Amino acid sequence: MTPFMGRTIPAGHLDRLGLATAPAPVPAVDKWVVLKSLTTARRAFGLSDRTLTVLSALLSFLPVRELADGAPLIVFPSNRTLANRAHGMAESTLRRHLAALVEAGMILRHDSPNGKRYARRGRDGAAALAFGFDLRPLLVRAEEIFDAAEAARLEAEHCRLLREEIVLQLRDIQQLMTLLPDTQDHLAPRLAELRSHLRRRMDRSRLEDLQRATADLLTQITLLATPAPTTISGGNDNQNERHIQDSNHTLIESKTGMKNAGTIMGHGPRAPIGLPVVLKACPEIQTYYPEPIRHWEDLEATMDKMRPMLGITLDSWHEAKTTMGPQEAATALAGIVQKGAAISNPGGYLRALSTRTKAGTFTPGPMIMALLSAQDAARQSLPS
Repeated sequence: MTPFMGRTIPAGHLDRLGLATAPAPVPAVDKWVVLKSLTTARRAFGLSDRTLTVLSALLSFLPVRELADGAPLIVFPSNRTLANRAHGMAESTLRRHLAALVEAGMILRHDSPNGKRYARRGRDGAAALAFGFDLRPLLVRAEEIFDAAEAARLEAEHCRLLREEIVLQLRDIQQLMTLLPDTQDHLAPRLAELRSHLRRRMDRSRLEDLQRATADLLTQITLLATPAPTTISGGNDNQNERHIQDSNHTLIESKTGMKNAGTIMGHGPRAPIGLPVVLKACPEIQTYYPEPIRHWEDLEATMDKMRPMLGITLDSWHEAKTTMGPQEAATALAGIVQKGAAISNPGGYLRALSTRTKAGTFTPGPMIMALLSAQDAARQSLPS
């Protein structure tokens, strides 16, 4: 139970000893498969690549390929032999990595009376009693290691996708800046700073922060680079038209939204609106789409999936897309999703918007700009 004299009992030693007798979740497992999975999930267990090199050397002393329940799983190489098999690792370094494996609960140390590692063999030549390193914890924790490896792979894939998205956004920013020569002096340093962050190794949290920063900069540049269409005077005064209200009397197209929308979108029945602006105004929709929304087709597909969740009939949805157009209908529904519980009857609200579109009194631009204005107001109200 306790180590040979000269070594103190480390914290958690007795708890880790339970791995020697704990029931194994699987009867047998390939030792190299476990090592490969542990290599993938090494950060979750606080192990370094050099520590895993020592574990690989230990596994090589087990004559069979499988770690099986009930089979002898104690190996007993000397430090010199183990160091040679670990590519000539210094013995002081070897001892440090062996202690790390014990501390992480991947192996157990069974010391002999004199501290040496050896096996007593019976009449049939099989090891009857062995003193050395017990590999059974790898079998007992096999499922835990496999789960951690899968989580690490998913995390790495998510980080890879985030980096790809950031690279694409930075490229778009660089290209759009060529259309805005007057902004080079104050935008170029910010772009260079964002690129410098991308050259570093970052975890998921920092990558998500960087992605939000690049998305905000791209949205700003997109708004600056999008020319305002010519305002077409019509027979109706849009500023004085009746707004649609939900049961809670919440105005989707506020006066502020109408004012901001007019500055960049005009008041025509089909004034253009950029996808980045929609995504910034309606961040809630991204939670319903497994991949980043980069194209209008992605947004339309997301809205097609969300339509039944909101209780909107297929006929109402087809009418909205036919009346407004697929992009405008998807934008309007994204605004409805962003408002959430403020709209008690999304289906009726969408039908009303379709009716207003036929009458030429509705476009989704003011709705989106009202949401942006509400976000700005909320940020300004927060204590600094």
